[in-house]
Amino acid sequence: MADPRHTDSPPEYRVYRSRPRPFGGRDERIGAGAGGGEEGPKRRRRISPGRVAGYLVLAAVGWALLSLVVFMVSALLQRESVTDAAGNALSDSGYTLTSPNTILVLGSDARTKGSKEPGATKIGSPSRSDTMLLLRAGGGRSARLSIPRDTQVDIPGFGRDRINAAYAFGGPALAVETVEQYLGIEVNHLVEVNFENFPAFIDALGGVDVRTGCVVSRINGGFKNGGYTLRLKPGENHLDGRAALALARTRKNECKPSEDDLTRARRQQKILSAIRGRVVSPTTFLRGPLVAWAAPKAIRSDMAGPSLLGLFGAMATGGTPDTEVLGRVQPDGGVAVPEDVKRREVRRFLRG
Repeated sequence: MADPRHTDSPPEYRVYRSRPRPFGGRDERIGAGAGGGEEGPKRRRRISPGRVAGYLVLAAVGWALLSLVVFMVSALLQRESVTDAAGNALSDSGYTLTSPNTILVLGSDARTKGSKEPGATKIGSPSRSDTMLLLRAGGGRSARLSIPRDTQVDIPGFGRDRINAAYAFGGPALAVETVEQYLGIEVNHLVEVNFENFPAFIDALGGVDVRTGCVVSRINGGFKNGGYTLRLKPGENHLDGRAALALARTRKNECKPSEDDLTRARRQQKILSAIRGRVVSPTTFLRGPLVAWAAPKAIRSDMAGPSLLGLFGAMATGGTPDTEVLGRVQPDGGVAVPEDVKRREVRRFLRG
């Protein structure tokens, strides 16, 4: 019987081809031998620019999805909703990313724990709104309007007073009602800044850059009283979280004692612009999960995760509007706004 290994016919070769690889290219293998029992040498895959670009795109998408998931989890776990009364005072609207929304941003002047400043024993008692800012965002709209805390208005049920007293009299619900009555607009959402967690959010961004004049202020009595002392030179200043919060709250500037509440409102809008600039920067993309975790913890709002994410998206893509502050300071320190000026500013704000 003839040995099949000894034959005059040439050996049979078979070519095996693998499935196409992602981002192009194909791995080929050549097998030898009549029975296909041996596998030939592998052909080394080349690393092409297209393949590298594909993997980078996949990595970027994965990182963005991770940041999104972290944001939603943080918003769910850390969410501290506003009171039912405040929620009932708000008007319905569309999705925050695709529809124009009016958001009232509030911050209180409550003293921090551990402060030795006079009045610190009243921590926990009603405080006045230290910050009152309206945002118009969503559907391609982008506008801001600061309302100075000393603006004279009629507070429902309490008569004529400074607008920041509404927060002390009736909390965020009365603040919303007062703003709506005073300006003749509807407020769709409410955001209360959590001063305890706000610095961590700024630090997660890597700080912010704000151009200022000379600023020396002592928040809650300064360092010696358990507060914070801020010292800034004229020009561009890089601020960490505590410094940014101190600048936003600075009311009395020892460098310029003549500054008024309108100056502070403009500084607050500068900080908001600096935050937006950081959010859309490439370096913040690398910090994505860290920023996503800190952002929801810095505020208290009626908005849940999706709506809050839509607001951040609308602010990031809506551009940087001009700084607008309503009113002018009177000799008694209060702020008055002529009716025609108020109507004009409201129309500008709603147009976005």
